[in-house]
Amino acid sequence: MLLTIDIGNTNVTLGVFEGEEVRATWRLASDPNRMTDEYAVLLLNLLRNQGIALTDITDAVMCSSVPPLVVTFDELCHRYFGVKPLSVGAGVKTGIRVLYENPREVGADRVTDAVAAFRLYGGPVIVVDCGTATVFDAVSQEGDYFGGAIAPGIILAMDALVSHTSMLRRIELTAPKQAIGRNTVQSMQSGIIYGYVGLVEYLVRRFKEELKGNVTVVGTGGLVDIIAKETTIFDVINPDLTLSGLRMIYEMNKDR
Repeated sequence: MLLTIDIGNTNVTLGVFEGEEVRATWRLASDPNRMTDEYAVLLLNLLRNQGIALTDITDAVMCSSVPPLVVTFDELCHRYFGVKPLSVGAGVKTGIRVLYENPREVGADRVTDAVAAFRLYGGPVIVVDCGTATVFDAVSQEGDYFGGAIAPGIILAMDALVSHTSMLRRIELTAPKQAIGRNTVQSMQSGIIYGYVGLVEYLVRRFKEELKGNVTVVGTGGLVDIIAKETTIFDVINPDLTLSGLRMIYEMNKDR
């Protein structure tokens, strides 16, 4: 079985694939101060609960936005599974051309999402990844990665609002019944939820104008459901998009 590891700024998302089938997925908090053995205890318990033995894991692949955790999970895979994980980055075959002005600036998770979206849904395709940041990626009809847009994520925006004001407090991230809030909580919910819906809809519309053709819009990320409940802009919601992309990239590189 293949262990896939997506190390983000907020969460570490893990999945186990048996062939092309996802056996299980989990999310852990990203914490650069957590020791390798601490993550191992959590992961081994999660595997056990799904009936997956330690010896069932024969390979691993990862992408990361948090460099210190690359070392942690590399050590975890080596020590507990006896495997050297493939780390998506320069020199790894992905099957797409990155047309950014400086391709090395594109995060491995963005490339991984682009690979999965194009291979699963064809091109042109737009990926909207709602996580710590709200990230938009555009892939052409031919499968070239064009570029995208990056905005603060929903929780990041709420944290900034709360930490830089005296009277505002954290709220539940649910949409109010109407856009015109009748109290402070409703007003914040409207501004944050509907504001981000507007952000997503506008940028997707602009991306479609620039890509042209019959564009597919794919939503992913831990916060995508908050947006998806309030808009019809997404053609597909795939919470496992990055993990699927990691599996695909591993398959392209396993014989190298």
